[in-house]
Amino acid sequence: MPTHLPLFIGTTWLLAMLPGAGQALMLRQTLHGGPRAAWASIAGTCTGLLVWTVAAAAGLSAVLLANPHAYQALRVAGGVVLAVLGLSTLRSVRRRPASDPSPSAGVRTTGYWGAYTAGLATNLGNPKAGVFAISLLPQFVTHDGPVFASSVALGALWALVTAAWYVVFTWTVNRGRTLVSKPAVHRGLQLLTGGTLLCLGAAVALGG
Repeated sequence: MPTHLPLFIGTTWLLAMLPGAGQALMLRQTLHGGPRAAWASIAGTCTGLLVWTVAAAAGLSAVLLANPHAYQALRVAGGVVLAVLGLSTLRSVRRRPASDPSPSAGVRTTGYWGAYTAGLATNLGNPKAGVFAISLLPQFVTHDGPVFASSVALGALWALVTAAWYVVFTWTVNRGRTLVSKPAVHRGLQLLTGGTLLCLGAAVALGG
């Protein structure tokens, strides 16, 4: 069974807090589509973490990471997803009206499955998640019990911890929407988020 759970929870919490594609995606979804889109993307991200965990437990991620062509294809696909999201965000800035007195103005209704797919694709397109699953998870699993079941259980916990952080993060962003909805602030955040996603996409696709 899994051991050292407090250490594992702390490690995965810090990992979730690291700035990167996940943070940029959640910020983009909260500002662009509202809490519903953010929650759907959180669900997609957690599904991706579970997929990586099961793959690692089954040894598939080791094969993937050992195959340069498969690894490169996955990396490029993930980079394209991030870049498309970045370009979409930047285009939304151009369509934004000059004044926006309403805190909810500019928030577009985003389909649940579209937002879910964005979270799932972003996570699955990040091979670093696979590296974490195959390198760190085994350190918290004993070999005296069912290794596969214990690994999957840790993966589920990893997903829950990540979801908890993103819920806190998106809730904080949404609570500050009064400030964020100010035209200059919103435009700046949209430009920052879109540019970050675009740069992350290019870095991921190029192997950065």
